Amino acid sequence: MEWKSRRIEAILEQALVEDRATSDVTTALTVDPTLRAAATIIAKEDCVLAGVGCIPRFLEIFSRLDPRNSGRFEVVSHPEIFDGVRLRKGQAIAVIRHNARVILACERVILNLLQRMSGIATMTRRYVDEVEETGAKILDTRKTVPGLRILDKYAVRCGGGENHRLDLSDGILIKNNHISLGGGIVKVLESARERRKPGQTIDIEVRNVDELNLALDHGAESLLLDNMTPGEVKKAVALVQERGFDIPVEASGGITLENVRKYALAGPDYISVGALTHSAPAVDLSMRITAELY
Repeated sequence: MEWKSRRIEAILEQALVEDRATSDVTTALTVDPTLRAAATIIAKEDCVLAGVGCIPRFLEIFSRLDPRNSGRFEVVSHPEIFDGVRLRKGQAIAVIRHNARVILACERVILNLLQRMSGIATMTRRYVDEVEETGAKILDTRKTVPGLRILDKYAVRCGGGENHRLDLSDGILIKNNHISLGGGIVKVLESARERRKPGQTIDIEVRNVDELNLALDHGAESLLLDNMTPGEVKKAVALVQERGFDIPVEASGGITLENVRKYALAGPDYISVGALTHSAPAVDLSMRITAELY
């Protein structure tokens, strides 16, 4: 992750602005402006870490937003602590040393982002572990929080998953509504094939064997099996192979931790799971802050 990119900086700055971090009235009334402190971020449950690079970036951006509190700081982590690592309950993620007021002002936004990203990474890792040795890969979807997609999808990678399309410009994926509005499977495939740019692969959603055969007959180069049971997925994968097509097959819809391995054993190349980003519970983290006396 390029934490210093303009796109990421805009997201982090907006989080600080939203929380009015430079106008922390409670801290201003109760904490000595010269006090320095040490803050330790601790995992309160087993999890997979994602987003640790946001910590220094939040502090740097805060300093720009409030030059009065732009003093020196450091963020220290053990070499074995990095995005994607499995953490145990009670393990320290990082120690921040900075002006106490700044730490308090940034505490919530730092924890919010780390908790969300680590939650996504942790859930993704559970799915990845469930399909181990099946050959299937876990994909995310575009079901992300508006404005946070780049971070959500990075967290999926930290958990061992892979990214599907980043946005609507990132590949051709013909879904049921496109088929309905575009005149049917044959027509939309022909239109996409004739008008696509070089290098673009045509992926199409199918819901049953009839649609699958029609898609194969008219130029589909990748298949998304929508809301099929594991048994139906197995038959669909076998049909694609029997017909001599060597194209990617993805299963999607209704997939949970409880059934993902059944889907994986049915033989698809990919399994996409919207829950990775729209339903991952935040990981429980805390920040313990103590004064540093000199």
